[in-house]
Amino acid sequence: MARASHPKKEIEMALRHAEARGWRVEVGGSHAWGKIYCPFRHDLCRCGEFCITSVCSTPRNPFNHARALRRVVDNCTTQQVMDGTSAPRLKE
Repeated sequence: MARASHPKKEIEMALRHAEARGWRVEVGGSHAWGKIYCPFRHDLCRCGEFCITSVCSTPRNPFNHARALRRVVDNCTTQQVMDGTSAPRLKE
């Protein structure tokens, strides 16, 4: 079943970008419109910090919120390592 689309077109485009990269979008929650979940469960991933991100239903600035969602998806450490675009960082 297809998910409900976000009412703001900028955010909906960012959600489609996340889905194209393998992220899972779940609609619903207590305060937020929904959440996006990273597809990777890897030690190199920044689990707990960026692997789950809330999607606001009525952000003050939809363009900036959409840009922030894209930044989270594009800066996923595990995705960058798998694509070969960055070197893995060691956990301290």
